[in-house]
Amino acid sequence: MSLQPKDISGITAIIPARMASTRLPGKPLLDLCGKPIIQWVYERALSAGVFESILVATPDDDIVNAVRAFGGQAVLTSIEHRSGSDRLAEVCRKMRTGDIIVNVQGDEPLLDPKAVETLALALREDESIRMGSLMRALDESDDADDPNLVKVVVDRNGFALYFSRSLIPYVRDAGVTAKVYGHIGVYAYRRDFLLEFTSTPAAMLEKAESLEQLRALENGYRIKMIETTARAVGVDTPEDLERVRALVSGGGAL
Repeated sequence: MSLQPKDISGITAIIPARMASTRLPGKPLLDLCGKPIIQWVYERALSAGVFESILVATPDDDIVNAVRAFGGQAVLTSIEHRSGSDRLAEVCRKMRTGDIIVNVQGDEPLLDPKAVETLALALREDESIRMGSLMRALDESDDADDPNLVKVVVDRNGFALYFSRSLIPYVRDAGVTAKVYGHIGVYAYRRDFLLEFTSTPAAMLEKAESLEQLRALENGYRIKMIETTARAVGVDTPEDLERVRALVSGGGAL
C-alpha cells in the first residue's frame, strides 16, 4: 500500500530512551557501526513512512543533544517514570500529538519498519482497537523456555488472552500440537486510552511477571495482536551489542 500524506496524519511515534540501563548503562548512545543506537532506531522508524511525527522521550540531556545533533526531535521528560508508557503519557500531556501513539523501543536498532507500519495502520483502519502489539510464531531456533522471550496466547479474533515469561500454551498430551507466539514489544495506543491506562495502578499479574501489558488485561482492556515474521533484535547486554554489530556489518540490518 502506497501511503499519501493524508494517510499518516494523526500517527505519532514516541521512542522512550534513558541512560540508566541496569545491564548496559548508556546504551542509547553506544556506537553501532558509526551511529549511536538511538539514531538507528529513529531512522528505522522514519523509514516506516507511516508517522506524521517522531519524538524521542528521555530524562537525559545527553540523549536530547545527540538526537538533535542528527536532526531528530527529542523531548525532556521526568526521571521518575517506571515504564516507557508512563514516559509516553507525559509527552502526550505536554504537547500536541496524534490520536494514535506508537511506542517504539529505544533499544531496537534493527526495528522492522514494515511491521511497525502494519501495527499503526491496524489502529487507523479499525477504530474499535484501543491498544495493539506484535507477535511472531516461534520456531526451532527459538528457546521458548527462555523467560526473557515473552510469550502470548490469543483468541480466535487475534486479541491477547495472556502474556507470560513461561511457556504458553503448555501442551500436556503427546500428539497434540499448538503454535507458540513470541511477543514483540512494540505497542500502539489511542491517545485517550494511553492516558487512561497509565493512570491505572499496577496489578498483581503485572507485578508477578514484570510485564506491564498484563495491567491492561487484568483490568479488562483488550490488546489486538498483529502477526509478523519480523524478529525482535534488542540490545540489553554487551553480548547483544556485539551480535547486532555483526549483523549490521554483514548486511543484516537491510
